[in-house]
Amino acid sequence: MITAAMLGSIEEAGAAVLTLTEGLEEGELLGSRLTRGEVTRQLGVLAAMLRDLPGSAAQAMPEIDWAGWRGMGIALRNEGPARDEALWFGVRSLVPATLSWLRVYRQSQPELFRFAA
Repeated sequence: MITAAMLGSIEEAGAAVLTLTEGLEEGELLGSRLTRGEVTRQLGVLAAMLRDLPGSAAQAMPEIDWAGWRGMGIALRNEGPARDEALWFGVRSLVPATLSWLRVYRQSQPELFRFAA
């Protein structure tokens, strides 16, 4: 049940990132204090949730870029150009790929996403 709740939160945070950044170019995102702050927060939620998923769930989803998300968590704690690059990489690559794989896993391994009584 904890895994299902965490995966739901991951999907919600990912959807929030995509919604917040829809149609934005990199410079627009980096220049918008409010949007940038919220996207950074949501990416931090994603990185933390993925880090804290039970090991069995992580092993069941090998296509998720686990190393990329660990790096994201580290990059978000710093300031400067590396953080900006990580932010844009997360928005344009890491989040869309992760959400796509979660859709695949929801179909192939529904038990991971099921809330059990």
